[in-house]
Amino acid sequence: MLEVSGIAKRFGATVALDRVSLAAERGRVLALIGENGAGKSTLLKVLSGAHQSDSGTMSLDGQPFLPHSPMDARRRGVAIVYQELTLAPDLSVEDNLLLGQPGTGMGMLFRSRQRERIGEALRQVGLPHLDPKARTGDQSIATQQLIEIARALATDARLILFDEPTSSLPAADVDRLFQLIDDLRRKGLAIIYISHFLEEVRRIADDYAVLRDGHSVGSGQLEQISDEQIISLMVGRDVTDLFPTVSHTIGDPRLQVRKLSGSPIPSDVSFELRRGEIFGLAGLVGAGRTELLRCLFGLRPARDGTVLLEGRPLPNSVGRRKQWGLGLLSEDRKTEGLAQNLSIIENLAMGNHGRYSRLGWLNLAARSRDCQRWMRRVEVKAENGQQCVDELSGGNQQKVAFARLLAQDAEVYLLDEPTKGIDVGTKSEIYRMMGELAAAGKTLVFVSSYLPELLAVCDTIGVMARGRLTEVRPAAEWNEEDLMTAAVATPAASEETEFA
Repeated sequence: MLEVSGIAKRFGATVALDRVSLAAERGRVLALIGENGAGKSTLLKVLSGAHQSDSGTMSLDGQPFLPHSPMDARRRGVAIVYQELTLAPDLSVEDNLLLGQPGTGMGMLFRSRQRERIGEALRQVGLPHLDPKARTGDQSIATQQLIEIARALATDARLILFDEPTSSLPAADVDRLFQLIDDLRRKGLAIIYISHFLEEVRRIADDYAVLRDGHSVGSGQLEQISDEQIISLMVGRDVTDLFPTVSHTIGDPRLQVRKLSGSPIPSDVSFELRRGEIFGLAGLVGAGRTELLRCLFGLRPARDGTVLLEGRPLPNSVGRRKQWGLGLLSEDRKTEGLAQNLSIIENLAMGNHGRYSRLGWLNLAARSRDCQRWMRRVEVKAENGQQCVDELSGGNQQKVAFARLLAQDAEVYLLDEPTKGIDVGTKSEIYRMMGELAAAGKTLVFVSSYLPELLAVCDTIGVMARGRLTEVRPAAEWNEEDLMTAAVATPAASEETEFA
């Protein structure tokens, strides 16, 4: 259905795509794989008409295909589902599904012609009972992600591009999405699917194409290549250990949480964190993991309970808790974790200006030197430190957010989905850095929805369910099935958490 040959795209001095070629067939799913900054999202934007290529050729159903806008691509039967939501939150679900679609005559909009298609699209994504007139912004993030997918289906697309569509979906909705993609495949549609999870790729895709630094470096049928070979193509070197561990020793208790309750969650949570410990938090979306971290950091008020650091009650303000050695990495890098309109250097130095100022003067050279060092440590791919954060790929933005937290040199690191939207090579580096922090005596709380990394990286794992911490055990005593069982259990109101 689609043939891409020699596509190139440059943004100033940055070469995003360099002679990229691939093919997508009817009734098959092509997994587009690569590290952050490899050019995957840029290629999808070229295919969807959001960017125009500088050179190269594309054909769709044997006809030349060079869309000059997203509307042009949709008319040709190509739709895209972005990783970051592109919905208008103040409009209704119906209005979002109709955005950019034909349906007017003499300047009049005939909604009745579209409502049957809207109902069918919502049914396909598992939302048959969602009121089309409901405000989109009032829906959960997972529901909004499904609405985004429904909008693509409502265009009668023949080729659908998915850019990490499962990043905001709980497990049940991921299963529904994969069933939907199977249905689309059986109907003869072509699918191009970006994911950083190789088990997802194995589950849903037939073929693969790997990009590295904007180049095509490999393609073929998935059944003919191993995960290790795919990762080697992605990173340009052999990767033998996806979950590197750094030897570290767990020491004395550092942070004690006693019957901590928020409004309305977390509820009656008690646990203990020790020096040199990586403490994992598992649970379903909405279980209270994020709310617990924000309570610990002071971003959410606690209505009851105590939090002690080295035996002393923590102060109430976020600023004072940072001074005492707490640091938080937010799961929402786009609106909360980073200042998107500022440079990488300004983001990395944010909250640390005290170390660069003296008598009212700011030492710009020292600030730039330190920030360049942190960029190298987490391997941020950018033109230079002056580049604006919103010009970076999602994964490189996450690296900047992680580097900023490292630059604070905290004692207790509260990490909320730190590997979300990051490729497997960079994940491996983050796991290693977490191990190095633990070896240096730091304490880490690691929230993740990806159970294999919790089991591989953590020393201790606790499970949140309906706002309560239901069970805490050494990581070696858990497996994925037990974690999921604990996550869906209904905790008793009077249940006491046992310490590992």
